[in-house]
Amino acid sequence: MSSEPHPASESSTDDSLVSRLRVIEDQPLETRAAALGQVYDELAARLESASRLGAHD
Repeated sequence: MSSEPHPASESSTDDSLVSRLRVIEDQPLETRAAALGQVYDELAARLESASRLGAHD
């Protein structure tokens, strides 16, 4: 595991994700499940997009 610091934009994204997850965790179970599903879909789309961009390098 690398000990290099994250760029500022990654740190900001990490902080906003953590904040979003904290809000989700305070919600009732049914709402929480839907919100976590949405976060999962968004993260999966970002990873897929990043892998496509990396494949063209």
